[in-house]
Amino acid sequence: ELRTPLTTIRLAGDVLYDQREAFPPATARTAELLHAQTQRFETLLADLLEMSRYDAGAVQLEFEPTNLVRLVEDAIEAVAPIAEEKQTEVRLLAPGGYFEADVDARRIRRVLQNLLGNALDHGEGRPIDVYVDSDEDAVAIAVRDHGIGMAESDLEHVFDRFWRADPSRQRSTGGTGLGLAIAVEDATVHGGVLEVWSRLGEGSCFRLTLPRRRGEALDGSPLGLPPEELEL
Repeated sequence: ELRTPLTTIRLAGDVLYDQREAFPPATARTAELLHAQTQRFETLLADLLEMSRYDAGAVQLEFEPTNLVRLVEDAIEAVAPIAEEKQTEVRLLAPGGYFEADVDARRIRRVLQNLLGNALDHGEGRPIDVYVDSDEDAVAIAVRDHGIGMAESDLEHVFDRFWRADPSRQRSTGGTGLGLAIAVEDATVHGGVLEVWSRLGEGSCFRLTLPRRRGEALDGSPLGLPPEELEL
């Protein structure tokens, strides 16, 4: 029911946004704000609908053999403009192994982009390391920043819906407060697990571990939490 009026508002807002250069400065700024907030509302609505699908048990996965290193490369490329704006180096470390797994690539890519976006927002401009490793039974991806980190009390809530460690902090990636909650659901529906490590002043690390073959149980992870630092 929300989609129809929101689509109408977006289409009308797009018309005003496209013509903003012809408006007086205050009106042009209003058109820009309308455009930005409508996009944010659409993102929030999409996340709410996704959570409702999980709550209703109505999620359908499209499994296919996927090279996780290629998937990570795509996710890093997608956030490259933000990384460049923040002057943050995003480094991929993939020592080798069984990188292919049966996953729903769209959902895993969404998890990665959320983790990378959070790392960029909280990494204080320091390098972000993305690890990919695997063994015969599992694949793992870890996103490690060296930014502000979180307190123990924050770690208890980090995957809660609508929770944020610092609501006043300026975000560059348009978060809705549902990203990590959806990421946990995406991991769980694959038979995987999303875990976090963090310390104040040392940064945070999120590790996603997935079974290589659909339906198999996990028995540990190929990566530590946080991973052992590798030579670049």
